[in-house]
Amino acid sequence: MHRSAALLATVLFLAAWAASAAPQEEQYGRDEGYPVGDRATAFQQRYLVGTFSNTEKLAPFHTVAAPPHASPLLSTDAMFDITYTHGDKRKTIEDYLATNPVTGLLILRDTRIAFERYQYDRTAAHRFYSASMAKTVTALLIGIALRNGKIRSVDDTAETYVPDLRGSAYGATPLRALLQMSSGIRYVEQYNGADDQARLWRAMFAQDGPTVLDVLKSFSDRPWPPGTHFNYAGADTMVLGLALRAATGQPLATYLSEKIWQPMSAGANASWLIDRSGQELSSCCLNVTLRDYGRLALLMANDGHANGMQIVPADWIRDMTTVPDDRAHLKPYVATRSYGYGYQTWILPGAERQFALLGVHGQAIYVHPRLKLAMVNTAVRPRPVDPGIFETSALWRAVAAAAEK
Repeated sequence: MHRSAALLATVLFLAAWAASAAPQEEQYGRDEGYPVGDRATAFQQRYLVGTFSNTEKLAPFHTVAAPPHASPLLSTDAMFDITYTHGDKRKTIEDYLATNPVTGLLILRDTRIAFERYQYDRTAAHRFYSASMAKTVTALLIGIALRNGKIRSVDDTAETYVPDLRGSAYGATPLRALLQMSSGIRYVEQYNGADDQARLWRAMFAQDGPTVLDVLKSFSDRPWPPGTHFNYAGADTMVLGLALRAATGQPLATYLSEKIWQPMSAGANASWLIDRSGQELSSCCLNVTLRDYGRLALLMANDGHANGMQIVPADWIRDMTTVPDDRAHLKPYVATRSYGYGYQTWILPGAERQFALLGVHGQAIYVHPRLKLAMVNTAVRPRPVDPGIFETSALWRAVAAAAEK
């Protein structure tokens, strides 16, 4: 090859490589093969990529078994054009990937893959950390247990199913209030390492000292009546997980496999981290491939129906993803400055039903039921609560608008 042609080829190769490079790869540990942290270092930036795709190395876990055959997700050539505005800039989906620490991005239109991309050397085989997206899965299982008579009513108190909580504030809280993050119990979740969430987190992963149950029983201050005040609290979901395990007599991972993973024909096993008692950490710590997150999103988009079966009751999905008229404190712009809240699920503003599963560090699944549209975003944002999620939301709005055309 002529020297000038070789130089041009090299320049073009380097330009293509630079264009496809993920943001801040070096800071995320690229040169070390994206190492997995331990319990002390897992949430440092250098370890986020490795840890969030290998959390099974941090703690014991239960496997969510997949069936022998997966439901197909077909690629489509009809990728719609997506541009969005963030700040004062007009951006494309490639701009989004080049400037946001996304490990995986998947857009599904019904059962067709409109877009799929992985960064930081992650692949379709990796299981990605859910963070609080797992809360919505816990609520799905509550709905199935209710249909099957394992739970009699969401107006039952938690201690109805978990006798060890009797006499505590959480024990006296109705399941409905827990589902709506409206227990009324004072709980501070600010991700500063010194709040109530940090205390619960330490118990979730500790090998000795106070247990999760000990921490849950320690909360006694209830300034608001149950069901009247929104306060996002991981403890609420942990109580739901305890009630679900007691009501069904099965580990949550087993129940998830039997009732959702197998019927919806997931493509791969998932994993769910457990504490030292063997209880799944129901407020977080479910690990799933990007495509199976997509299958789960489509299940919800179809109001619980997949593979010719009503896997989750349709009315339960609607209860999870809407705000009742008599629960004004859960409405968008009231519960938070952006979103409302259903049953362990975020409600997007607007006249038409849309909802989201959201987790710290940028985990997000958005669902538009009428369009049978879903977007899955796994990420490694350095801060737990990062303003970058607003750009993810802007991208989702553009995806939904493009799908309408």
